[in-house]
Amino acid sequence: MRHIEERLRLEDFYAVLFNNDTIEISQEARIRVEESFNFLKEFAENKVIYGVNTGFGPMAQYRIDDADRQQLQYNLIRSHASGTGEPLCPLFVKSAVLARLNTLSIGYSGVHPSTIELMRELINRDITPLIFAHGGVGASGDLVQLAHLALVLIGEGEVFYKGKRCPTHEAFTAEGLSPIKIEVREGLSLINGTSVMTGIGIANVLRARKLLDCAIRATCAINELVRSYDDHYSEPLNNVKLHTGQRNVAASMRSILASSKRTRKREEHLYTGDNQERVFKEKVQEYYSLRCVPQILGPVMDTLDGVASILEDEVNSVSDNPVVDVANKHVYHGGNFHGDYISLEMDKLKIVVTKLTMLAERQLNYLLNSRINEFLPPFVNLGQLGFNFGMQGVQFTATSTTAESQTLSNPMYVHSIPNNNDNQDIVSMGTNAAVLASRVVENAFEVLAIEWITIAQAVDYLGCQAEVSESTSKIYDSIRQIIPVFKDDQVMYPYVQQVKDYLMKMD
Repeated sequence: MRHIEERLRLEDFYAVLFNNDTIEISQEARIRVEESFNFLKEFAENKVIYGVNTGFGPMAQYRIDDADRQQLQYNLIRSHASGTGEPLCPLFVKSAVLARLNTLSIGYSGVHPSTIELMRELINRDITPLIFAHGGVGASGDLVQLAHLALVLIGEGEVFYKGKRCPTHEAFTAEGLSPIKIEVREGLSLINGTSVMTGIGIANVLRARKLLDCAIRATCAINELVRSYDDHYSEPLNNVKLHTGQRNVAASMRSILASSKRTRKREEHLYTGDNQERVFKEKVQEYYSLRCVPQILGPVMDTLDGVASILEDEVNSVSDNPVVDVANKHVYHGGNFHGDYISLEMDKLKIVVTKLTMLAERQLNYLLNSRINEFLPPFVNLGQLGFNFGMQGVQFTATSTTAESQTLSNPMYVHSIPNNNDNQDIVSMGTNAAVLASRVVENAFEVLAIEWITIAQAVDYLGCQAEVSESTSKIYDSIRQIIPVFKDDQVMYPYVQQVKDYLMKMD
């Protein structure tokens, strides 16, 4: 069980999203929320406060009668529940709900305590609001997407429950839950913030870290196949570069390959003084896709760490407007809902994940092109050359998928389009950035799945199962449980999907 207390960490999100841990709200958080609600309710009696007794956006110049305040919040939720496109996957929605719950629990939003309690129930009972991918411009936060969450909290809209899409009231009836009742500004507090882009972003970075680990392990496996020299990932070479990521990637490679019987030391082969030939039969240095991995994946690691830090700060921030400050007895109006931090970080993430994908695609090409590697048959074809095709077909998929990610990696951060009667005259497009980044992450797993199947086929061709590292052996065994070694041509798409699923869940 994870507790909503002072600060949520990314590891808390990992536990809830991937291990299905439940959450509990601390008594301190409940007290903060209740104090904020009570203060706002009293403070708003004779003052003009945006979204409490005014309209929204450019309509804020219109006063709302006291008798209409509650209906105003319902109107806001219903009118903005206007998303389109594909539904966000349940993992992203669950992350977004947890992000919103955490933000509201900080106690600067003025919501009724029943709001956070029902959100906790949604997470713990695995009730996933229907939220669509299209609709957010990331300026007043995730207005449209969060409106779909708010719609569920008032008992309307749709959810995914027990594997099916159904009306919210059916799931609530089955679980004995009651919708919240709007009190002061629950509508605005629920939809005004960055929680969807942040929730998706957190899921993205957690998956991207898995990707990086898979990519490092794939690189190590190919180094074993090639019988490469170990100096390109050695400590002395990499420590004369001062970048943390490069050093850590190299250290990971050394750790993984420590149990391998196939890597070589340069001093035992090329430094003996016995090499007298004019043209060397063996490569003196490996291709860049093998030799420069610490330098290529190091920036990926450093960037992911930076993205993670920004996301963790954002999810523990108050992204409302206005901000209800109980300690100072004041309500501050501003723009904490603006999503530029997340938009920029998602662009960074998808750029480095695309570079990782490009590396995997080049390593795959190295394995498949016998004229380059000079030790494997064309397309790692274990059957009859010319009659069978080996991994030839799936290379097209890997190349196509990599190309799509290259296009998707163009930044959203600089694609502001004014809207909302020019009230939102510069926006972040943070939600779009997070959704596109998720596609790039998904694409990378597809390419890595194809690469790993190819590695497994190469291991069998060389008959080196007993010589590879413990890491390569473990992944090889798992892949062989999914797709046995093959010489005859196979329908590959089910196997690629299953290996992809395995890599996404791999510890």
